[in-house]
Amino acid sequence: MTHSSTISAMTGLASRIIGTLDAEQRSRACFDFPDNEERRRFYWVPTDHGGLPLRDCEDGVQRLIMQLVASGLSPAGYNTAVTIISLQNILSRREGWGTGWPGGRPVRDVLEYQLSIFGEPSPTGSWAWRFGGHHLSLSYAVIDGTRVSSTPSFFGADPADTPLAGGALLRPLGLMEDLGRELVRSLDGQQLASAVIARRAPSDLVVGNQELANQLWKTPPERLFRDPSDEVVSILTRQMGEADAALGSDLGALRFTLSPKGIRAVRFRSDQREILESLLGAYIERLPDDVAGGEHAKVIGTSGDDLHFAWAGPVEGGHSHYYRIHGPRILIEYDNINGNHIHSAWRDPLGDFGGDALAHHWATEHR
Repeated sequence: MTHSSTISAMTGLASRIIGTLDAEQRSRACFDFPDNEERRRFYWVPTDHGGLPLRDCEDGVQRLIMQLVASGLSPAGYNTAVTIISLQNILSRREGWGTGWPGGRPVRDVLEYQLSIFGEPSPTGSWAWRFGGHHLSLSYAVIDGTRVSSTPSFFGADPADTPLAGGALLRPLGLMEDLGRELVRSLDGQQLASAVIARRAPSDLVVGNQELANQLWKTPPERLFRDPSDEVVSILTRQMGEADAALGSDLGALRFTLSPKGIRAVRFRSDQREILESLLGAYIERLPDDVAGGEHAKVIGTSGDDLHFAWAGPVEGGHSHYYRIHGPRILIEYDNINGNHIHSAWRDPLGDFGGDALAHHWATEHR
């Protein structure tokens, strides 16, 4: 399946953005395409995500950047992404309007999201782009003008549930929480014994931002971030390590391994398989239709029975809890850290940053 519609939209918008930037802005936004450390930068904490921030762009450029973001998401996915960004204003009020960044800039800021473009946007070639900031990280690679890689992808929400006027709740990631809990509650005693891997949830995602292809299985869960490069990341890594130290034996049970943990999907009843597919859809359907179809076929069509579902923490709402969906071409981690603060990441163990397709491209086209 080709992703020509999405590739055409992405290419046109990325080219327009580059054409509107001045030399200084281009130096911050544009990078070489070859696989390198900068392109594999993957953060969701309020730190430097690399690239050109929205705050340093004129209004017209900001609008083009958000159109590029929309080109990589379905309408529902885009609505979720911009809602997550808007939560920065709620956090800022809750935290006393802090201004801890250099120059007195606010710590929580809807303009502290950064765009990076790798290589020359082309409808027939290979290139990539990234957009990220606090609680949102989107990475796309276009390979040979035929397909789009869309992982790693991170969506978070703090607060996960926040009240609206009239008694309603704003829950941008509510379906991911509700379906995960519905699935674990549907399990019988034997199934539950296989699915629950720890009594307590970790302090954050177990895999963190580790590179999947070559070192994931070697990484202990307490080492959340690779190469912490600034004070914010170092502080958060230390705090999470201290929290995980209190987990005791649960820490080892949560450790990621190449052999998936939890219950294998082949053991699910038909109604449980439907819940699992709906849960996967909550992640996959964030993408444009043409890209989502390919992801669904890759995850479900070829290896659906090899998927595993694992849970940690209480099954009741309002508590820290964690689940993991692990299969040959998918790794989803979801962690509700304190009952009202969600982190969720969708990875491809073989193809993050377009790795599998790009490896084939370089092997066949650039021998």
